[in-house]
Amino acid sequence: MVDEDGFKEIFAQFFPQGDASQYAHYVFNTFKQNNHGQISFQDFLGALSTVSRGTTQEKLQWIFGLYDVNNDGLITKGEMLDVVTAIYEMLGRSTEPQVEDSSARDHVEKIFHLIDTNKDGAITIEELAEWVSRDETVVQSLAMMDTVLYTRRDPPTHTHTHTHPPTRPSLSQP
Repeated sequence: MVDEDGFKEIFAQFFPQGDASQYAHYVFNTFKQNNHGQISFQDFLGALSTVSRGTTQEKLQWIFGLYDVNNDGLITKGEMLDVVTAIYEMLGRSTEPQVEDSSARDHVEKIFHLIDTNKDGAITIEELAEWVSRDETVVQSLAMMDTVLYTRRDPPTHTHTHTHPPTRPSLSQP
């Protein structure tokens, strides 16, 4: 069993160049927790399996749950900004292109209105699914799940020890 603090410590090991605590908080809250605020290894593996090997619909459900911070069935611009900011903080300043203080807000402003098709200030799971279905790049990203954590320009090899810094995750660009 692992609690949220332990989960944050695990995330920090994978993202030492930034502050992963807030993103780890959002991810932790997508898991089913027991009465003591802990997740089991089995539940963790189940969610990891869904994220990495699930259907596009299952991945969309997980992503929606991540961004729907208050679990009301809607993603507001504020919720999206909170999660995107957490992602940028997790990646740190070593991303390419360089993260500016306004990067998260700019990213959310650019994307939110594309997904919120009825312009009511909130995104439903249906709007997210519709937006994804219109953009083959996003569909491919979901297949690879490089929108959840980060992508590398090229995979590390045994003979090539230098790896490129992570690139910012993007639902709108490859």
